[in-house]
Amino acid sequence: MERFGQIPRHTADENREPKPQNIKEVPRFLRNITVSFFSRLFYIFKLVWETNPWILILMIVIALVNGVLPIMGTYVTAQIINVLAGETAKDAAITVAIGVLFVFQFIYLFLNRIVTDVNRMIMNLSGELVTNHIRRKIMHKAKEVDVSCFDLPEFYEKLENANREAGMRPIQILNSALTIVSTIISIAGYVLVLVSISTLAPLIVGVLALPYAIINFVYRKKIVRYMFRRSKARRQMNYYSSSVVNKDMVKEMRLLGIADDFEKRYDSVFKDYFKGLKRIMIEEGILNVVFGLLRIVASCGLFYFVATLVMNESIRIGDYSFYTGAVSAVGTGITTFITGTATVYEGTLFIDNLIAFMKHESTVISPKEPEKLSRGIGHKIEFKDVGFKYPGSEKYVLKNFDLVIEKGETIALVGLNGAGKTTLIKLLTRLYDVTEGAILLDGIDIRNYDIKEYYKLFGIVFQDFGRYAVSVKENIRFGKLDKEENDEDIFNAATESNAIEYIEKLPQKFDTPLMRIFEEEGTELSVGQWQKLAVARAFYSDADILILDEPTASLDALAEQEIFRQFDFLRKGKTTLFVSHRLSSAVDADRIVVIKGGMIVEQGNHKQLMLQKGEYCKMFEAQAEKYNTKC
Repeated sequence: MERFGQIPRHTADENREPKPQNIKEVPRFLRNITVSFFSRLFYIFKLVWETNPWILILMIVIALVNGVLPIMGTYVTAQIINVLAGETAKDAAITVAIGVLFVFQFIYLFLNRIVTDVNRMIMNLSGELVTNHIRRKIMHKAKEVDVSCFDLPEFYEKLENANREAGMRPIQILNSALTIVSTIISIAGYVLVLVSISTLAPLIVGVLALPYAIINFVYRKKIVRYMFRRSKARRQMNYYSSSVVNKDMVKEMRLLGIADDFEKRYDSVFKDYFKGLKRIMIEEGILNVVFGLLRIVASCGLFYFVATLVMNESIRIGDYSFYTGAVSAVGTGITTFITGTATVYEGTLFIDNLIAFMKHESTVISPKEPEKLSRGIGHKIEFKDVGFKYPGSEKYVLKNFDLVIEKGETIALVGLNGAGKTTLIKLLTRLYDVTEGAILLDGIDIRNYDIKEYYKLFGIVFQDFGRYAVSVKENIRFGKLDKEENDEDIFNAATESNAIEYIEKLPQKFDTPLMRIFEEEGTELSVGQWQKLAVARAFYSDADILILDEPTASLDALAEQEIFRQFDFLRKGKTTLFVSHRLSSAVDADRIVVIKGGMIVEQGNHKQLMLQKGEYCKMFEAQAEKYNTKC
C-alpha cells in the first residue's frame, strides 16, 4: 500500500509496440502490428455484440448508407444546376424534370437527416449500454482475480485504466472504424466520377492528400507514445490533485499547509509534462500548414482544369460543382481515412488495458472436485512449514512456520508491527496462497475446498475494516448475506458489539443511511463507531471460525473490555484467532503465540509466558507501566 506522500512507482509501457531491430524484421514487424491492431478492433466489436447485437447491426447499416449519401447529394445538386442553366423554367418538360430532381433532393435530405438523428440516438444509447456492460465485466473479473494482484502497482494501474476507459472509448473506436468504412465507399464512388474526366485527377488528389494525412497519423502516434512514456508524470498529477480534494486528508492538508505544497508540485510536473507535448503539437501544426497550402494550390489547379472543360463545353456548368466536389471529397476522404485509422489505433492502444486486465489468470481458485466442508463444528487448523513472499518481493514474510490450533481453541497472535500476524490471517482465509508448505483445515489442505464455501467459515473483523455507504442495518447484514434477514439477529449483533448505544440515537436508527456520498441526510460515524459496526458484522455472521485483527484498535479501554467480554461468550466451542497490540486482551486466550520476523519465538498461556521472562513478558510489562498509576 502506498503511504501518504509517496508516489506510485513508474511502470514500463507495456502498450508500446516493439520496434524492428533490422531491415529483415520489418515485414514481420508490420504483420505483427496489423494482427495486433485488428485483434484489438475485433475485441471491441465483440464487446458491442455482447452488449446487444442490434447496436452493431444498425451501426454497420448506417455506415453503409453514409458512404453512399454524399455522392447522391452532390449528383442531384449538379443536375439541378444543369437543368436550371440550360433551359427556362417556363418549359413544361423542364418544370417536370426540376420537380423530379427536387423529389430526389428531398429524399436525400430526408435520409441524411434520419440517418444523422438515428446515428446520434444509437451512439447515446449504445454508449450507456456498452459502458454498463464493460463495467460489469470489470466488476465480475475483480471478484475473481487474486487479492495479491492488488499489491502490484502494474496490475492496479491496468485496473484503474480499464475502469477509466470503460466509458465512451469503445463506442468511439467502433464509430471511427465504421466512419472509415463510409469514407472508403465515398472515396471509391468519387474516384469513379473523376476518372470519367481524367485518370490523373484522382491520383493527383490522392498523392497531395497523403502527406497531410500521414503527418496527422504519425503525430497522433507520437502523442500517444509520449503519454505512455510520461505515464509517471500523469500519475503524479492525478495523485497531487486527487489528494488535495480527498475528504479523509483535507484536515491534515489544510492545517499543515500540504495542499499548497502539492499545488506547487502539480504545477511543476505539469509544466515539464506539457513542455514535451507542446513541442510535438507545434511541429505537427507547422507541417500541416505547409502541406495544407500545397494541397490547396493543387486543388485550385484541378478546379481550373474542370472550369476549362465547362468553357470548352465538354461538360455542363452543373457538372463543375459535381467534379470539383468530387476533388474535395477525395482529398478530404483520404485524410479522414488515415486520421480515422490513427484514432482507432490510438483507441485500441488504450483498450489494451482492458484486454490485459480481462485476460489475467487467477491462481487462488477452487479445485474441480472440492472436498466436502463440514459446518457448525469446531475446526482444527495446521500450518505446516509455511513460507510466504508477497508478489514482486523476494523477502519472506513467513518462513518455516509451523502452528497447530486445536478445535475450539482461542489463539492470540502478538508481536511487533511487520512480524507477519496479519499475513498469517490472510493466508488462513485464503486471500493469498502460501508460497511454500501448506495450511490444513481438519486434516485437508485448504486449497482442496471450494473457495466460496471456505470463505463462509469465517467471521472476520479486519484492522482496515470496510465502511459501506448503505444503512446501518445493511452494514451489519454484510456479515452474512446468505442468511435470511432477521431484525432480532441484527439487533442482538448491535447490542453485543455495543454499537446499539449510538444506533438508538441516530435519526432513523437501523435504517439511517451512513456517509454523505449518496444521501444528504447520511450520517458520518467516528472511527470507533465504525469499528463497533464492523464487530457487529462478526457477531451477526455466526461463523465457525472467528478472526479478529485489531478489532478494538479505535475503541477506548472500557469499550474494548466490554467487547472482549462479549467475545468470550460468542467464541464458546469455536476456533478463534485474534491479533491485538493491547496485550491485556490476550490474557484470557487459551494460548498466546509470539511472532517475530515471521517465525514463532514463544507460545503458551499468559502465566507461562510471564514466567519465561521472554519477548511477551517484556512487551506486557512495557505496556503495563503506563497503567500502574492508581485512580
